[in-house]
Amino acid sequence: MTTSSPLSPAVVTSASDTAARAIPPVWPLASSVAVNPYLGQTGESLAQVGARLARVGGVPVTMPRAHYNALITDGTITDADITEALEVQNADDAPDLAEVKRSAAVPATPPAPQPTIADLAASASGIDWPGILADRFGHWAAGYFDQGQALWAAPRRRGAYDAWRQNATHDLTPEIAGLTGFAQFVSETPDRAEYARLRAANNLGLTEDMLETYLHQLLFSLGGWAQVARYYLWQAELADGTDQTITDVLTIRLLWEEALFAQYKDQIGDKWEQTKAAHAAPITPERELTINAILQEAWERAVQRDLAATFAAAPPVQTEDRPALQAAFCIDVRSEVFRRALEAMEPGIRTLGFAGFFGLTASHKGFASDVDELRLPVLLNPGVTSTSEGDNVNAEQAARFKARAKRAWGRFKLAAVSSFAFVEAAGAIYAGKLVKDALNIAPEAAGNGPAPRLDPPLPLDAEVDAAETILRAMSLTTDFARLVVLAGHGANVVNNPFASGLHCGACGGYAGDVNARLLAGLLNAQDVRAGLADRGIDIPADTLFLGALHDTTTDVITLFDADHPSAAHQTDIRQTKDWFARAGIVTRSERALRLPRADGAAAIELRSRDWAETRPEWALAGCKAFIAAPRQRTAGKSLAGRAFLHDYVWTKDTDFGVLELIMTAPVVVASWISLQYYGSTVAPDVFGSGNKLLHNVTGGFGVVEGNGGTLRAGLPWQSVHEGEGYAHDPLRLSVCIEAPREAMTDILRRHDGVRALFDNHWLHLFALDENGHMAARYAGNLAWSEMALDAGGEVDMKAAG
Repeated sequence: MTTSSPLSPAVVTSASDTAARAIPPVWPLASSVAVNPYLGQTGESLAQVGARLARVGGVPVTMPRAHYNALITDGTITDADITEALEVQNADDAPDLAEVKRSAAVPATPPAPQPTIADLAASASGIDWPGILADRFGHWAAGYFDQGQALWAAPRRRGAYDAWRQNATHDLTPEIAGLTGFAQFVSETPDRAEYARLRAANNLGLTEDMLETYLHQLLFSLGGWAQVARYYLWQAELADGTDQTITDVLTIRLLWEEALFAQYKDQIGDKWEQTKAAHAAPITPERELTINAILQEAWERAVQRDLAATFAAAPPVQTEDRPALQAAFCIDVRSEVFRRALEAMEPGIRTLGFAGFFGLTASHKGFASDVDELRLPVLLNPGVTSTSEGDNVNAEQAARFKARAKRAWGRFKLAAVSSFAFVEAAGAIYAGKLVKDALNIAPEAAGNGPAPRLDPPLPLDAEVDAAETILRAMSLTTDFARLVVLAGHGANVVNNPFASGLHCGACGGYAGDVNARLLAGLLNAQDVRAGLADRGIDIPADTLFLGALHDTTTDVITLFDADHPSAAHQTDIRQTKDWFARAGIVTRSERALRLPRADGAAAIELRSRDWAETRPEWALAGCKAFIAAPRQRTAGKSLAGRAFLHDYVWTKDTDFGVLELIMTAPVVVASWISLQYYGSTVAPDVFGSGNKLLHNVTGGFGVVEGNGGTLRAGLPWQSVHEGEGYAHDPLRLSVCIEAPREAMTDILRRHDGVRALFDNHWLHLFALDENGHMAARYAGNLAWSEMALDAGGEVDMKAAG
């Protein structure tokens, strides 16, 4: 066995931090949002990441070869698509067209990870050490990270490493399983995590050139628990702080390796040396991974050809009269179907797309609640605080008493002294509820509650600043209708731990009604309007803004007209409600065609109340494009609920500040959504949360399959697969923006993280011309390639600097 020089503290600390940042965060179930599972690897190409993740976890990054072969056979992927994909690969000794097509017909070798010491010890002893490790770590982590689900939660006064040591010194399970003296070993580890990591790294003979992928692998092997720890670091850094939880977790995992190595080193020494050498080797994609990446790129080129043809179709003729209604929706792909249906109701209806938090980064307290709900993108910090508390003190007090009684009753049901007797003693009380749930009888609808308000109010200048910024970002500065509806969105489902994931990702996993109602109040204020007029935005005196909530499960829109009573607008409001109702019927009919077992539009509403329904809606499954352009570029053209639609008129954006905001915020959030669906489809065992039917909610943070073990993060299988086939096509998002290329290039030059997404093809960027056609493709390295659409709808390309 070879020996290596001891590692320095600085080297181990730096490598630990790098490994921590290779793990994506996961948000608690109550406020879950989509997260890019490749967040720590976007500086590399798909093939390179395939090589990295194959080493650390045996993770595929593309679909099985048979999937692409079927697309080649049916003509979806053409030879031209493959040829173009070959041209953008930076691989030495790249394959040719014939080899790629031959390879597509042959299954690829499944990626195999390097073994950890736990894996080697299991092979040598016949004891399932990875399983035992996952079980013991999961039991401790479920208590330590608990968000209020546990009755007897673990204390959080200690750091993760210290808390684990206190637990592990009293846990005899590893010793019973065969790890001699483990509790004593833990008690003798250094008190500080950084010293324990350094000692373990040197006792294992780790070398500097192997640390990057080996430490990444240790965290990766902990699944969602490592992602929970990464969440704490993310939140701390968002507040300009820091957090050591994830490096503490890495220390714990490393100590397990050290203990197992001490017991089994004579049996696994040679294999461990081979593993160390493999981790020290450069990360270079094998030929199979390169071919897989080419096939994926070719498929995306084929889809982009269809998208270009959609843009090239003639738009409908729009009237120049004052709009009959303006309705702003979230850019969420589910809004596209409803917007198209609504616009078909009346030629004078105009819809807009804007990020669902409507520019207000609110930390909100709901009615009779002290919980701070961060209704804003997770990339941002709260900018305002708001509340839904009204003037009715008695109603608020009654609501608080009711909530406390409900919590107390729930804890009594689960308490150790009452849980076993509870079913026999109180089961009959639930007979009515069980019958209602079984028959899908909807509970009585809750009231909308008091209108939210900023608390404390902003100074007038700040209110005018916010209103101007938001309206300009929406490209809504002229031609206001009498009624302007701002529709946030959420979902109405039952018995679904993932309910918050169906809400608005731009609102931190909450519904967007609060943000919409806050903005409506701001824009209805006469002093704010006066300030806007001084800045060139003249809102007519007869224009009324109203907040609304679009339920994406049932496609019913609730209009909060009581927030701003107006006798003069009653006719407009009645007409708008009628349009919404009729558009909802059309939208439900279209959605029903995609949902399994949906017997027409009427079945959609029943699904939202079915406590056994695993697919109440498809959420953002199918997303494939992000479009920032005037609405007339896509109006009347079906994008099948697969495109994020952001209104943007670049001629109104004098300094391209709005364009920069779009490319650095909504586009990045959309990439997280797209890549979460991508990862959960191509690697469901690793980046998905598994089967909903087997889930147990753990700690309020996430789910496990069964009664313990690794926390599962990502989308459930039922969110990407409809039982017989995929509901989601794993495609990297095509971002289409109508703006000068020079402006987009300048923004990419100044934002390395965003540029990396496009340079490494985690996103594709296209420039739309003055006719709304896809005119140029971003080719990477701040260069563009021209595109031309011929009469037959085929896309031709020629290189351009």
